Amino acid sequence: MNGRKIMGKEVKVNWATTPSSQKKDTSNHFHVFVGDLSPEITTDDIRAAFAPFGRISDARVVKDMATGKSKGYGFVSFFNKWDAENAIQQMGGQWLGGRQIRTNWATRKPPAPKATFETNTKHLSFEEVVNQSSPSNCTVYCGGVSTGLTEQLMRQTFSPFGQIMEIRVFPDKGYSFVRFNSHEGAAHAIVSVNGTSIEGHVVKCYWGKETTDMVSPMQQVQLGRGVSILHPILPTLSSVFTSLLGS
Repeated sequence: MNGRKIMGKEVKVNWATTPSSQKKDTSNHFHVFVGDLSPEITTDDIRAAFAPFGRISDARVVKDMATGKSKGYGFVSFFNKWDAENAIQQMGGQWLGGRQIRTNWATRKPPAPKATFETNTKHLSFEEVVNQSSPSNCTVYCGGVSTGLTEQLMRQTFSPFGQIMEIRVFPDKGYSFVRFNSHEGAAHAIVSVNGTSIEGHVVKCYWGKETTDMVSPMQQVQLGRGVSILHPILPTLSSVFTSLLGS
């Protein structure tokens, strides 16, 4: 029948798409981020590892489109929130394929109904954020904490997302920089903390790009789409000693 004319019009015939072959809508499900995966870990592996915690609607290891190799992280989606929470708590730090994996919410933790902050903060996905900056960038800018900003507060806030290498706080300016040991950890921190409340302040998180020369007196914060703002960084020890000797 395909290509034949009926009543002067050409008819096109093809296989009908069944509902089972369509991509599942998991937007309202509960998504778990799984990081620090070994290169050989597959989608089937993480599905099998998380299956004991409940019904899984989707699971996948994220791969580089050019090389086809794993990027070292993936996602597992559950139908039930409690199952996802239990998986995060129980699987974090467990060994999978020779590495200890990290688990957390893939996006901001699903809040209780009517307990969210009414803000205009754009919802960010992990994949969107992780691709916004170079893979070598591991620094997060966190702004909006106008009072009570301390290094300890930033460490408590960001430590769940990976190993922190350095924290710089500017209490008088209300912002800080947190440098992680991995790009993925920093991306996950941005996704999870952006738009949340810290000490009563709704904060904004972006990629912070450090210059290669740590003696440089300026630090650049990338705000996406090529827009940037320059912020001062703390003086280095060498500059302090130089000023002391000069005096």
